[in-house]
Amino acid sequence: MASTEVSDPSPGTPTVDVPGPDMLLRMYETMANIRSFEERLVELFNSGQIGGVLHVCIGEEACAAGVCANLRTNDYLLTSHRGHGHVLAKGASMDRMMAELFARETGLCRARGGSMHIIDRSVGILGANGIVAAGVPIAAGAGLAAQMRGEGQVVVCFLGDGAMNHGAFHEGMNLASVWNLPIVYVCENNLYAQFTPQRLHAKSEDLVKRAVAYDIPGIQADGQDVLAVYEVASRAVERARAGGGPTLIELKTYRYTGHAISNPICAIGRPDEEVDAWKLRDPLRVFERYLIDQGICSADDLAAVRREAAARVDTAVEFAESSPMPAAETALEDVYAAWPEGVPL
Repeated sequence: MASTEVSDPSPGTPTVDVPGPDMLLRMYETMANIRSFEERLVELFNSGQIGGVLHVCIGEEACAAGVCANLRTNDYLLTSHRGHGHVLAKGASMDRMMAELFARETGLCRARGGSMHIIDRSVGILGANGIVAAGVPIAAGAGLAAQMRGEGQVVVCFLGDGAMNHGAFHEGMNLASVWNLPIVYVCENNLYAQFTPQRLHAKSEDLVKRAVAYDIPGIQADGQDVLAVYEVASRAVERARAGGGPTLIELKTYRYTGHAISNPICAIGRPDEEVDAWKLRDPLRVFERYLIDQGICSADDLAAVRREAAARVDTAVEFAESSPMPAAETALEDVYAAWPEGVPL
């Protein structure tokens, strides 16, 4: 559960206590929900029941659960193309998320978003999108709004290791540092940018070192350990909420699938031995051992949580399948904003 302080220009950040049993079980439930949801999506895609482009986060569930457990409903979240887990962990409706993937009118974005363009402002989700690093400058805008509003809101921006090499990342990070914005950047480093190993796109194994250039804290943690994720995220969120400015977190994690389920070639190039080694540290299994060893719950209790998660996904699929398709005449709705009354064209 240890984390590494790579850079911290603001020493003295308090160590976070281990959460109570209720929070621990809530995080496990979140992880079980995400795992069950994503595994079902793979089945649905392979059977032709959903289409489009599909990126799943199986193996990375602890990152979403541990970070989002520290957030309030009105805190903001931005994510990338691999964002289903973040969206669910932040509190979006699983039923409506599934309906979106089925391209139904009841979807979170009324079938306009699909897998990669999810927004749910009711729980602070400002967007998942397919443009690498695009969330970083948007986070700066959201962070500035939160700072000006003065209500203690925090912005969390998830990104991958590949996004760390984009100009938008550096521009957005620099601006957030200069303006001391309440943003927590979370790099889920799963070692591959699409199918390019990190060693071929970055000299350093530890991308969090880049925080030094912006004079902000950089913290690295084990992305397979939800408690380690929770601890570093709690410290960063607390710091941002108190006006301390941004933090960069790097979580070392791994996705079990290829880059995209919709493109078989994306699974090529990763050694089977590497995948198998990471599966030995499956985030759900790691957390299950902790919960049982600490006497917080039994193996039967955890099995019941997993069954409930699977049943929840069944209900979401039923909701999606029974929902109507968007009517053809609504195709152009929500494409353009209404022109302000009294403003000349």
